[in-house]
Parts: sequence; C-alpha cells; structure tokens
Amino acid sequence: MKTAIISGASGGIGSAAAIALAKEGYAVIVGYCNNRQKALTVCQNIIDSGGIAEAYRCDIADAKSVKDMVSYVEEKYSRIDVAIANAGVSAYGLLIDHSDETVQNVVNVNLIGVITLCREVSKVMLRQKSGAIVTVSSMWGQTGASCESVYSATKGGIIAFSKALAKELAPSGVRINCVAPGFIDTPINNNLSKEEKQEFIADIPLRRAGLPEDIANAIVWLSGEKSSYVTGQVISVNGGLVI
Repeated sequence: MKTAIISGASGGIGSAAAIALAKEGYAVIVGYCNNRQKALTVCQNIIDSGGIAEAYRCDIADAKSVKDMVSYVEEKYSRIDVAIANAGVSAYGLLIDHSDETVQNVVNVNLIGVITLCREVSKVMLRQKSGAIVTVSSMWGQTGASCESVYSATKGGIIAFSKALAKELAPSGVRINCVAPGFIDTPINNNLSKEEKQEFIADIPLRRAGLPEDIANAIVWLSGEKSSYVTGQVISVNGGLVI
C-alpha cells in the first residue's frame, strides 16, 4: 500500500492534504504536535470514508521525534511513498520586538524541521529508488512580508532548500517540489481583523481567499504520477496575487 506522511496535519492545509491523499489510496500518517483531538478527528473522517489513517505525535523541531516517526512508519508499512513537510508557525510583528526565543522557534519549526523531515524520509526513499516530497512554503517566501521578516526568511529558505535537494535526489528517482500558498483561509491568519482580511482579498485578482483544499489539490498532483517529470519546482497557489 502507498504510504504518506504529513507533518502539521492537524492544521487547515495539512488536514485537507491528509484527506485528499487518503482519497487517492494512500495510508496517511497524520503528524501533529499539540492538537491531538484534531488529528484524531482527521483520522476518523478518513476511516469513515473507507481510508487508512493514524495519528502520530511528532515535534518537528525535535530531530529525535522526527527520526522516531519516520522509523515507525518504515517499520510498519515497509515504505514511504510521499512526505509532506507542512508544519509551520508564524510570528507577526516588528523584528526589533521579537525575542530570541520567538526567532529560534520559527526557524526551528519552519526551516530546520523541514530539513530534518526531508533528510530522514530521503534515506528511506533513496533505498526504494522512488518517492515524492512536497514542502510547503509561502508567497512571503517569494516576496517577503513586512512585519513577518523571520517567517519570510524561513519560507524563502524552504524554497532554496527544495531546489537544491531536488538536484541531489533526482538521479535516484526521488522528486521534491514546493507549494507556495497565498492568502488561505486558515487559523494562521486569525491575527487579522475582518476588515484587514477584506482589504487583502480585494487585492487578489481572483477575488477570494484560498481554501485549504486549493493547496491540497496541488500537493496531491505533485505527489502523484501525473507530475512524474516535475522536480525542483515552486507551484504558486495564490489567486494571482503574486505572479
């Protein structure tokens, strides 16, 4: 059976991706850090629809936690076909107001965590001579966002990392691509007021906020055979806001 690992799968984009991949026949490991109940709900939704899913607690910023998850999945399912490096945190505000702890946490989760997960699943995929990895960046990783400088730096780092790793893995039949979401209607944007959200949407050419399912659709495509000749690419899903 095809197997997929998703970090941050208790969140909006991660849960949508888990459900979408399950519909494609993957056994899905719903990775979460804090929100166990949401992860269990995602799993139950998948199981109720005839799919296979299980929740696994993984602190993406802890290398041992990531290694343990990957080892568990390989031992139980014998292979890892897809890995989605989706877990992330935000930090909104002026850089001069960010504490050392805030900066380090954003870097540890958003960038180092992605690197660690990709490193560990790559070991499995290289042995298989097959596999697909999708990292989740942001349009702010492409353009930068005022008052989100550290977040933007980590998301830009994900893009550069994904392009570089694609060159390493491609000769062994392993692909890695990146999705760069735009303004998506998820809790990560709850720091914005209703008026601020409306102003943001007014600047989007398609005139709506993105849905988690919009990103999930791109992730599913990049994970499957229909994109078998695509690697090292950044797919922007932003309604035309960044072109």
